[in-house]
Amino acid sequence: MIYELTRRNRLMIADLLDSLDDAQWESATLCRGWTVRHLAAHFVQPMLVGFGQFFLASLRFRGDTDRTVDHFTRKLARRPRAELIALLRAHAGDRVNPPRVGPMGPFAETCVHLRDIARPLGLAADVPIEHWRLLLDYLCSPGAAPALVPPGRLTGLHLIATDTDWTSGTGATVTGPIEALGLAITGRPAALPDLSGPGVDQLA
Repeated sequence: MIYELTRRNRLMIADLLDSLDDAQWESATLCRGWTVRHLAAHFVQPMLVGFGQFFLASLRFRGDTDRTVDHFTRKLARRPRAELIALLRAHAGDRVNPPRVGPMGPFAETCVHLRDIARPLGLAADVPIEHWRLLLDYLCSPGAAPALVPPGRLTGLHLIATDTDWTSGTGATVTGPIEALGLAITGRPAALPDLSGPGVDQLA
């Protein structure tokens, strides 16, 4: 099921990217240092860069995964806009299972990175709320990949969505739209003003 949801989200993102003008394409996203162009490239990186190629490149960066990802993202971002969007459509159905994050990693990226693009542009584009429920159930579970949610980030917090029937955890409450909860959980400070409750400072 998760692969099918990821496929649908990738196609939705391709449609969004196709609708943007040139200025929006080069606009900053919630991912520090990356424009919309960079995120478009990042979406297709797992399908175009194999594990062996990624591993060899990571040696240049002393095993720093973030720097290796940034390297490939910037390299792919040199491709023409139309090509990147076409590649995203062509590979939308690819079943990617990356080390450390598994198939939930690419699914999480479609949810979070879509809003990384749309929020700064003031656009309402978003995945279905059911996708956020599924993602947050995973992110708040003991088995969540540390690469997506650092251990201890949600300890002592009671998260409550105000726009759907979803809650998780015990402790200081944090309430708000489930999209904002998802972004804050994954380290996006821009979503914090949409949240309220005594646990917001701790989450921040």
